[in-house]
Amino acid sequence: MARILTSAALALLISCSANYGQLTVQADLPFLLDENSGMVSYNGSTLWFIEDNGNKDVIYEVDLAGDILKSFKVKNAKNGDWEDLAKDTEGNLYIADIGNNDNDRKDLVIYKLPHPENEPGDKIDAQKIKFHYPEQQEFPPKKTGRFFDAEALFHWGGHLYIVTKNRAVPFNGKAYLYRVPDVPGTYAATLISELDICEDPGSCQITAIDMAPDGKKVVALSYGKLFIYTDFEGADFFKGKKEIIDLGVGLQLESICFKNDSTLLLSDERTMNGGGCNLYSYSLK
Repeated sequence: MARILTSAALALLISCSANYGQLTVQADLPFLLDENSGMVSYNGSTLWFIEDNGNKDVIYEVDLAGDILKSFKVKNAKNGDWEDLAKDTEGNLYIADIGNNDNDRKDLVIYKLPHPENEPGDKIDAQKIKFHYPEQQEFPPKKTGRFFDAEALFHWGGHLYIVTKNRAVPFNGKAYLYRVPDVPGTYAATLISELDICEDPGSCQITAIDMAPDGKKVVALSYGKLFIYTDFEGADFFKGKKEIIDLGVGLQLESICFKNDSTLLLSDERTMNGGGCNLYSYSLK
């Protein structure tokens, strides 16, 4: 009994001492999603999740209380390093197998799945959108040129947009926006623009991104900040107005999606001491 009380007291202490900054905790996510890395919502009341490198080739449907409702084994796919999810206006789901920490991968792929909420059974088919970055000539490049990791994907206008995660040493705060068609095939990704994110490597590496349902905002996530882009024209989303919001946290935030045009949902991985792995919300002013 003493052992149980000690564990309960420790859990309460961790909960009470946790700092979530401007984020509101919505739910504790299940242990199956300890390393969640991407999410989308079709209806604002449930979410689809993936996990990253070393985890199962599975997508999970979760409600806003953190309960798993359904899961699908993804056929014709392998979790090399799944890092984000996106959806299009037809309901197709895209899994971004684009994690590339060491900048040495030659097998980058985005998996295209049919609308998962319309699928029966426990398996779902995937088609492959293979691509490479034409600007990358070495695998890996020298440390000063490691710009080809990525964890952020969104869909707009028949294309998928990828924002890279800066792994350069020394860190210079730059990221790149690439585009590939949303049709299965093999492509050279098109470089759209270069972004100056910010210069702190601890909070300026992009880990996820999403576009608002009304198409008027793009919000990128890092481990402690939101980067909100508005008033853009065409596909160069980052040439518009930029606002940076410091969330006041040091969480390993890996996933973001819009619940609606004014509310964001975010999640983080579980930490070594058992913290994190929560679903959070943030209201855009």
